[in-house]
Amino acid sequence: MRSRILVRLANTLLGLFFVCVAYAQVTTGSIAGMVKDNHGEPLAGVAVKITHVPSGTVYYAVTQGSGNYFIQGIRVGQDFKVEFSFIGFASKTVEGISILLGVQVQLDATLAERSITLPEVVVTGAAFSKTGAATNVTNQQIQTLPSINRSINDFAGLTPQSNGNNSFAGRDRRYNYITVDGAVFNNSFGLSDRISNLPGGDAQPISIDAIDQISVNIAPFDIRQSNFTGAGINAVTKSGDNTLKGSVYTYLRPESFAGKTIDGAKYDWDETAMQTYGLSLGGPLIRDRLFFFVNGEYEKSNKPSTSWKTSTDGNADATNYISRAQTSRLSDLKQHLLDVYGYDPGDWNWHPFTSENYKVLARVDWNMNDRHKVTVRYNQVVSTNEVLTNATSVPTGVARSTYS
Repeated sequence: MRSRILVRLANTLLGLFFVCVAYAQVTTGSIAGMVKDNHGEPLAGVAVKITHVPSGTVYYAVTQGSGNYFIQGIRVGQDFKVEFSFIGFASKTVEGISILLGVQVQLDATLAERSITLPEVVVTGAAFSKTGAATNVTNQQIQTLPSINRSINDFAGLTPQSNGNNSFAGRDRRYNYITVDGAVFNNSFGLSDRISNLPGGDAQPISIDAIDQISVNIAPFDIRQSNFTGAGINAVTKSGDNTLKGSVYTYLRPESFAGKTIDGAKYDWDETAMQTYGLSLGGPLIRDRLFFFVNGEYEKSNKPSTSWKTSTDGNADATNYISRAQTSRLSDLKQHLLDVYGYDPGDWNWHPFTSENYKVLARVDWNMNDRHKVTVRYNQVVSTNEVLTNATSVPTGVARSTYS
């Protein structure tokens, strides 16, 4: 009367990639701009140094003859510092820059000649240049906004083009394309009770506490973002920095949190209960060079197996979800199968179904030198769900809603 599905995504090495210009999907940000002198003329050969202050990760560029510079493959995050320096000109420093996933920061600068006695100029703020209709969800938003299922899909729905049920711009959810750190994360098998694009049955394959940023692209003109007609949903996981920090968390959703009345009328129904326990830890292995981040999470939930109940008199009541199957007859049928055939058909009283999952993510980031960055990521989820028997799995091969 019920079947069990074991979903195991084991030994999944989803990320060994170099932070360079070639990606299956966009997993980084970029910065570009123009540098001029105080007369408005472009400056060529200006050294541009970008530093991620929390981790000490550094990126370099030199302006071209037109005064333009462009740096891509920058890790996402906050608190970046950009320094401009050129012989004969006063240096300029821009602090407090945020790099968003798949977004280009537009940062122009004007350098004054050193003959004009000026101290070092420090400014804050920068403009962003998006490559089409897109919505970016920062780590701060992930931490503060409410989420029912603690899923990437909950935050992807923040985009104005969301039609609900993971549908975007009027397209079926199956036309979406989801990646995590550039690896494809589409729900290819479709083993999920929820309306979900993600693999892992009822389980979220990666804890939302391990996600750093999410971007939802509807109509990008960046050719690296492709293979979809609904939405391209990109997510990147957290990485460590020079500060050792961690968290221990729990989320509880008791059945008592659900109401039992609608417009004054009382109803008796089963509700979902959920418990989540997890921890995260990240920090440096070698300061400014090698960093780690790990996350582990356990989740258990009980949910109604079906809304229908058995009857005592054989009369159906569809309004209150009472079937015509009698409690006494089902009990007699089960006992007959046990006595005559030695077959236990299972519980016919539709007790709540249980779902359990364990997931772990580990990531190491290595700044090999100023030009080469290496990231290795491993994640695994083991999920066990109880579900109703599939329609084609019943003895006749035909689904039945009621039996007499």
